[in-house]
Amino acid sequence: MTLFNLILVALIQGITEFLPVSSSGHLILLPNLTGYDDQGAFIDVAVHVGTLGAVLLFFRRDVVRGLSGLPRALRGKTDTANARLAMGLIVSVIPTVLAGAVLWATGLNDAMRSITVIGWTMLIFGLVLYWADQRGPTVKQTDDWSLRDAAIMGLWQAVALIPGTSRSGITITGARMLGYTREDGATLAMLMSIPTIIASGVLLGADVAVQADMAAFRDGAIAASLAFLSALAALSLMMRLLRSVSFTPYVIYRVILGLILLAIAYG
Repeated sequence: MTLFNLILVALIQGITEFLPVSSSGHLILLPNLTGYDDQGAFIDVAVHVGTLGAVLLFFRRDVVRGLSGLPRALRGKTDTANARLAMGLIVSVIPTVLAGAVLWATGLNDAMRSITVIGWTMLIFGLVLYWADQRGPTVKQTDDWSLRDAAIMGLWQAVALIPGTSRSGITITGARMLGYTREDGATLAMLMSIPTIIASGVLLGADVAVQADMAAFRDGAIAASLAFLSALAALSLMMRLLRSVSFTPYVIYRVILGLILLAIAYG
């Protein structure tokens, strides 16, 4: 793929991965709307590695907390805040892994990669996010995260396997419905992305790494670096804005894009 195409893919992935607008939906739309070749699985893995690095760096204190509580969580003990965080992240990723395995085995993951599906999911789940953000109470913070809440948010996250839904958007929706503040709900959604990205990266990486050549690794390194930088910038901006701005601007973007895509699909 050309350098320009590579840069475009990396920037789109980095900017949209943690914003509630669906990175996968945008990456699927890119070849459909521009005529570029699909970036392929190896570049998908590379840009996800880049965005993983961004979230690990930005939430490094919470990551350290989760890692310190992991040994107790693996022994089934949740008697400390760090152990509950680690166990919550483990519980939250299980629905996504199971649903992803079913979609992959049945081939439904490929069948849903269409402008029509993305148009509807952009529109519908954008409106659902708006409703949850406006109506949801703000009584919980990250320290209130229970295994029940983690499981519920994990089920919401599994819905994001439908292209255009947005993993961050749907988990933030779930968090707001459960009563978490905007900033704390977004923090939990971002932390939930870590085991999810790792799981998807391992699944895809196992298949494509052995087939890659030096040119592919060079392209992957460029894509990962750009995705890292753009994701870090987008994540920092969103978390800063959430202190004073709601999710409404993202909802407006989703609704407009969804309507345009549906007009294209049915026109």
